[in-house]
Amino acid sequence: MRKTTTTADARSGVHAGDTDTPPIFERFPSLARLPRAKLGIFPSPTEHLGRDRSERELWIKRDDLNAPSYGGNKVRALEFLLGSVKRGDTILTMGGEGSTHVLVTAAMGARLGARTRAIRWRHEMNPAALRTAERAEELCVHLRTTRGPITAYIASLFARRGDVHWVPPGGSSAAGMLGHVNAALELAGQVARGELPAPTRVVVPFGTGGTAAGIALGFAIAGLDTAVVAARVVPGIVASRRRLHTLASACAALIAHHERRDLPTLRPDRFEIVNDVYGGAYGRALPTATAAAERLHSTTGISLDDSYSAKAWLAALRLPPGGPILFWLTYGGGTA
Repeated sequence: MRKTTTTADARSGVHAGDTDTPPIFERFPSLARLPRAKLGIFPSPTEHLGRDRSERELWIKRDDLNAPSYGGNKVRALEFLLGSVKRGDTILTMGGEGSTHVLVTAAMGARLGARTRAIRWRHEMNPAALRTAERAEELCVHLRTTRGPITAYIASLFARRGDVHWVPPGGSSAAGMLGHVNAALELAGQVARGELPAPTRVVVPFGTGGTAAGIALGFAIAGLDTAVVAARVVPGIVASRRRLHTLASACAALIAHHERRDLPTLRPDRFEIVNDVYGGAYGRALPTATAAAERLHSTTGISLDDSYSAKAWLAALRLPPGGPILFWLTYGGGTA
């Protein structure tokens, strides 16, 4: 595959077409009244990876370049979730022991002059997850690690008492998903400007679900006939089609409340869930996904992580040909 940068110099991180007005505010002006912290550099670039041996036309959306040091999809949600945070405030969040969400929340919180406390749970760790955990320990003012997600959630209920800004796991809430709706509108703008063809499918990891659901909602709003392929990286009991529709509906209701008008309804066929890249446990590396990520790195220099993006990349490579396929790189890359 040959890498061609179309909207940014990937080495410098300077993005062509940076704008102060997010597309979601242009589409829904009333949302501009919501508090938002400017944390990212947008639009993130797209690159053409060429055609593979199976004649798939592959593109990539480089969200790893959307912020200094720690980028990725979490930055998009945190712009809305940390909008009311002031210097000296305390942020509370939770996630797995190797959670990039915990790390990026702490990093973005520090940029705003806030302190981050986090509650994590143990899970299988891979090298990237270990590096993420170590850096989160450096940035968080307090970390507590529990045996599992249920005990972590219960602990968070007690920890939320008092004057803290609560950020849900993965940033997957109606407010946080505004960042991913904005991402989809951003991509639609890049398509309209001729920077890439309209993808038939966009592939993202499916963890807490906010990214997949928000992007799908954004495509519906933009009128872009693109399906979201969600590569499941967590247990199936928490990653279902119903959850994606519930999340998308909650975000649509939030926008409709502020805009006082109805939003498009998501069609059931706009989601495809891929289950065969999970690997059997959250955080467990899948050898075939790791090998695919290593090949991508050797030809492009792009880094993926074993918990999320490597598995989504493998899912993209397994899709049948049929129109441009866009792999949305959600990994921040700051820990690679």
